[in-house]
Amino acid sequence: MSDTVTPPSGSSRLDGTAFDDPNAVADEAAALERPLLVGLDVDGVLAPIVAHADDAELLPGVLEAVGALADRTPVAIVSGRTVEDLGRFGFPDVVQMFGLHGLERRDEREVELGAHERQRLDRLAALADAAAILAGDGAWVELKPAGVVLHVREAHPEIGARSAELLAQRAADVTGAHVKPGHGVVELLARSTSKAEAMSELQREFGARHIAFVGDDRTDEEVFTAIADDGCSIRVGPGATAARHRLAGPPAVLQFLTALTAAL
Repeated sequence: MSDTVTPPSGSSRLDGTAFDDPNAVADEAAALERPLLVGLDVDGVLAPIVAHADDAELLPGVLEAVGALADRTPVAIVSGRTVEDLGRFGFPDVVQMFGLHGLERRDEREVELGAHERQRLDRLAALADAAAILAGDGAWVELKPAGVVLHVREAHPEIGARSAELLAQRAADVTGAHVKPGHGVVELLARSTSKAEAMSELQREFGARHIAFVGDDRTDEEVFTAIADDGCSIRVGPGATAARHRLAGPPAVLQFLTALTAAL
């Protein structure tokens, strides 16, 4: 293993800690009792973070690595993107795919909002539009089947961050709304969901004894906490985290996937 000290379950690791060796983390994951379920976020994990989400591309070699791993053990993509949007990356059918943080599942379920949920979504969209105007040039709003996202990565850093913070506060006052802040984004959902629930669903289906999950954002922390005692949790990039391991970026994730496939 690397020289990084592994924190106790549920603790947080702060910015500035060293990154782990991808090969060593892969060896630890491969040593878990099987079946092993592997979960992966996309943005910041398999694809480098870019200013505009529509411009994101998988790191070269990642698609092949994910497919090779899925031939050996169950693999799931769990993202805040819609299933339709995830489809453009070309993940093979052998890979399970969840969109909207678990609300959607490829070839199995789509989101159908009830009347009250649609009203809630309309209200959240209005709040997001107002926040985008406040953030100024570079801010934009993305509409999804069950939510709305304010993007401020291309806006003025301070003004964008402040507008995102205000939006999260105002949306929290909307009864039944679920607020999910992220890297340069704030996502507002009209229905509750979590990536942890999606992974738990798959774990039951496959009878998996353990989960290895790789993510880079606050929505991934729900999974890290859920598997703290008996899984392999991996944070990509800086930021406080409950994960036991930390990788430097998508190139390190690719190395981890390749090493895990070889070990399995």
